[in-house]
Amino acid sequence: MADNLTQEQRKKNMQAIKSQSALENKVTIALWKMGYRFRKNAKLFGKPDISIKKYKVVIFIDSCFWHCCPIHKSMPKSNSDYWEKKLRRNISRDIEVNNYYRERGWNILRVWEHEFKENFNIAVNNIARFISENKN
Repeated sequence: MADNLTQEQRKKNMQAIKSQSALENKVTIALWKMGYRFRKNAKLFGKPDISIKKYKVVIFIDSCFWHCCPIHKSMPKSNSDYWEKKLRRNISRDIEVNNYYRERGWNILRVWEHEFKENFNIAVNNIARFISENKN
């Protein structure tokens, strides 16, 4: 199915989409209650979901669909060429972002969406442990 918007209209629509999900909000509320202080969706490279510049910590909460989880990834049946290209680009962008932070001495954690669905408290505690272990 062809896109019925111009490239400029599509770009404007995509930029208007908020970058916070209900899951991210739930996770950050839990971490805040545990006493952790951080920035959400700071304007850093790759827009990490959680960042603490003081400790050089960035955390990404990756959606199983958009980031192609090896366990739960699925490819839409319609417009498969578009989706394959789009999702492949997302994966390469994740690698680029990881490399960017590693080269600069930052600590990166990527957590899959399904980890929160399996056991929310364990996933949040893993993030808390990661932050605590990387305090300078």
